Amino acid sequence: MSDYQNINYSVTNRVATIALNSPEKLNAFNQKMRFELIDAVQKAEDDVNIRVVILTGEGKAFSAGADLTEGSLGDVCFVEQCKTEYTPWLMGIHNSKKIYIAAVNGACAGIGSAAALNCDLIVMGENAYLYQAFSAIGLMPDGGAVWLLLQKLGYQKALEMAIDAGKLSAEECLKLGIANRIVADDKLMIEAQAWAEKIANGAPLAQAAAKQLMRKASQMTYHDVVVEESNMQNKLIKSQDAQNAVKAFFSKTTAVFEGK
Repeated sequence: MSDYQNINYSVTNRVATIALNSPEKLNAFNQKMRFELIDAVQKAEDDVNIRVVILTGEGKAFSAGADLTEGSLGDVCFVEQCKTEYTPWLMGIHNSKKIYIAAVNGACAGIGSAAALNCDLIVMGENAYLYQAFSAIGLMPDGGAVWLLLQKLGYQKALEMAIDAGKLSAEECLKLGIANRIVADDKLMIEAQAWAEKIANGAPLAQAAAKQLMRKASQMTYHDVVVEESNMQNKLIKSQDAQNAVKAFFSKTTAVFEGK
C-alpha cells in the first residue's frame, strides 16, 4: 500500500512521520485509517534507513478517538474488529525496534490517547490534552489503555480516568510523567523532528534493547532483569557500533552508529 487517504507518511533524515489525516473529523479513527496505519507501521519497521517514528495528527487535534459515524456499536463483533484493525498496529508500535514519539496536538481522546500512550516518548503542545472519553458513552478504555494507564498512573488515578471520563492537560501529563516535554503549539512538529533526529543519530541497537527490556521489566523480578540486562549487554559489547564508539571516545571523535 503506497497511496494513503487517511494518513500522511513522510521520511526526513531517518525519521518517519505518520500523521493521522482526517482533520475535518478531528482525525477520528475510521476503518480505512486503521488499515492504513497497520501498513504504515510495518513500512517504517521494514525500512532499515528509518530509526525513529513520529506519530501525530494533522490539523488542530491528534485524534478524537474512534469514528462512531461508521455505524452502530452493535453492528460488528468488536473482538474480531480489534484483532484485525487495532491490535496489529498497536503491537507493531509496542514491539518495534524503532523509537516512537507521539507529537500530541490538541485533543487526544479515546483510542487516540491509547495510541499516544503506547508510544515510547511523548511531546505535547501546550494546549494539548489526553481525554478518556469512553465512560461518557458507556464504554471502558480499550486499545491497551487500561494497561497503559495503570503502568503510568497507578491504580487509583488510572481507575479515576477510566470511570470518570478523565481529562489531563499537557501540564498535568508532564507532572505525572506521562509527557516528556511540553512545547508551544506552533513549534510542536519542529521540536518533535529535532528530538527525533537527535535520537536517530544515537545507537539503534542499544535503543532497541533498552526499549524491549523496559517494556516488559515491570512483569519481571529484579533478579531476572539483572540477568536479562547482562545477556543483552553482552551482545551490545560485541557489536560493531559499540566497538567503534569506544574507539571514537578515546580518539575524541564523534561516534557514527550504523546499527551493526
